Amino acid sequence: MDVVIRGADIVDGTGAARFRADVGVKDGRITALDAHSGARLDGKRVIDAGGLVCAPGFIDMHAHSELAVLTDHDHLAKLGQGCTLEVLGQDGLSYAPVDEVTAPQMWEAIAAWNGRPDGVDFSWRSVGGYLDRVDRGSPTNAAYLVPHGTVRMLAMGWDDRPPTESELRTMRALVATGMEEGAVGLSAGLGYAPGMYADTAELIALCEVVAGYGGYFGPHQRSYGAGALEGYAEMIAIARASRCALHLAHATMNYEVNAGRAGELLKLVDEGLDEGLDIGLDTYPYLPGMTMLAALLPSWSVEGGYGALADRLANATTRAQIVHELDEVGTDGANGVPVDWSRIEISGVTKPELRKVVGSTVADAARASGAEAAEFYLDILAEDDFGTGCLMHVGNEENVRLIMRHGTHTGSTDGVLHGDRIHPRAWGSFARYLGHYCRELGLFSLEECVAHLTGRPARRLGLADRGIVAEGNAADLVLFDPDTVAARATFDEPRRQAAGIPYVLVNGQIAIDDGKRTEALAGRSVRRRDRA
Repeated sequence: MDVVIRGADIVDGTGAARFRADVGVKDGRITALDAHSGARLDGKRVIDAGGLVCAPGFIDMHAHSELAVLTDHDHLAKLGQGCTLEVLGQDGLSYAPVDEVTAPQMWEAIAAWNGRPDGVDFSWRSVGGYLDRVDRGSPTNAAYLVPHGTVRMLAMGWDDRPPTESELRTMRALVATGMEEGAVGLSAGLGYAPGMYADTAELIALCEVVAGYGGYFGPHQRSYGAGALEGYAEMIAIARASRCALHLAHATMNYEVNAGRAGELLKLVDEGLDEGLDIGLDTYPYLPGMTMLAALLPSWSVEGGYGALADRLANATTRAQIVHELDEVGTDGANGVPVDWSRIEISGVTKPELRKVVGSTVADAARASGAEAAEFYLDILAEDDFGTGCLMHVGNEENVRLIMRHGTHTGSTDGVLHGDRIHPRAWGSFARYLGHYCRELGLFSLEECVAHLTGRPARRLGLADRGIVAEGNAADLVLFDPDTVAARATFDEPRRQAAGIPYVLVNGQIAIDDGKRTEALAGRSVRRRDRA
């Protein structure tokens, strides 16, 4: 054996009761799982796992690591908490497919999520080209969703209108090509331009293509505040009309208007399941959200891209209308709720000279500068070339707990890795599920919790050889101490490695060894055609 894990308690990802066994790994696969014979497995490396749980590597169903997996060798945000597979291309905005015109637009459009890092050879243009780049060696495995907003940008720019028949054919062809090249489904960012300009009919037409390949639709729906239930109902209607599997991204019900209303969302999901629809969801185990600061703007103001937005902000009348909608009406970008600037915290900027405002709420930073909050907000956006990130303190604990107990729930981080004061979910989500919600609060058994993070998401991705500790499966494995595993990342110190996770294997190679990062870059793309 290349690696033998001796004497671990196996929590296999199915939800079944744990059992004691030795695990043998050879050539990237689990080749022995010996619980009964008493034969002693030997290997080049033997890990004494007494007192530790051996589980499948955790699957992050909503990740924003497209550039990190190419540039950050250590990638401790994910490996340090036991994550071995990330689903990228989320929220309808990512780096493929693009062309020579949209590639630089895309680079700027999500700078608030990923920054503008040096050393990225952004020469790929297709989904397959990006996945080929991952295959050169990555800290974690990566699956990819075709991003609807990126596709729309490529087919028809940033226009706020329905596509022509020709443009829709182009979009359908781009989605089909992405699926052929290995994507596992389609994402959408219906709170972000230009994806938010799509109507239901457009999304149904694209989901029909995805359904033909056995993929799934993973939308950031139109609202998580006022109109949240209507937004979820629209996503379920799209699944019904297209016969496409649906996976509700970072499913939550935020703001006071939705306090205690998670049961209404789950009722919609259960009714869809009862009629035979394939519906699932993921969540991160924290209350605040995180996104680009520009996301709060009304959709009409971003039509045409950030250049057009800059022109609108320079026009006094148009700027006043934007301020009115932000403060008094509630924009579609801000989930239909007037913005409470005391709950919007600046998490990261792209220009060093603006770092003094990081960690402040917009309200506090505006007060210090002597400006009105909405005016300060628009100023900082323009000064930072619209690359600013933010934390939104709008969650509800009762809703978070109820949704995470649902029978289709899977785990995610929604981890934005760029910024000085990022959300701790990027480094802590899986450890927080295991430590806080499982061990401390007892919301589910350890076996059930692990199934949420491994076997269940593997089924959503159609991966027969991952997510379960079983002979013949890929050796994506995590060893953790069930008594000490915990998230150490905080809002003040968000880049702290999780506790109690001493070993992580990716495709049979040890990536975390006694809590320390090794040189292994064993991660590879996980493509739709790889399904067993």
